[in-house]
Amino acid sequence: MKKIYIASDHAGYKLKEFIKKKLIKKINLVDLGTDNSSISVNYPFFAHKLCRKVEKNDKNYGILICGSGLGMSMAANRHKKIRAALCYTTKNTKLSRLHNNSNVITLGSRLTKKNSALKLIDVFFKTKFEGGRHNKRVKKI
Repeated sequence: MKKIYIASDHAGYKLKEFIKKKLIKKINLVDLGTDNSSISVNYPFFAHKLCRKVEKNDKNYGILICGSGLGMSMAANRHKKIRAALCYTTKNTKLSRLHNNSNVITLGSRLTKKNSALKLIDVFFKTKFEGGRHNKRVKKI
């Protein structure tokens, strides 16, 4: 069964909670923390925690949120089986799935409005990998 993991640092906490509230009844969503926005935490801890879960099953996906989305993306992409994409438009989100078979979406809470984040997540999960000529490229990652 496909699981979708979500995690954030303190800067992404409020957006994570908003996303959870909107999606928890629609998808199998598992929250890996952080548990509040008032205590500063290190985003790599949560990125690595989520990525270890996603790597266990190729049907699993992840949503990572920090202030810019950049730090989470960098930390996540240190994992061999992770293809994390920092998504900020519907077009780059769709292409991350179509051409790169991304399995983790990263969002910047300081740069992405709440409803835009929901739209990007929707596009991410509705878009399927094209395969074909992209398979050999993804394998080289």
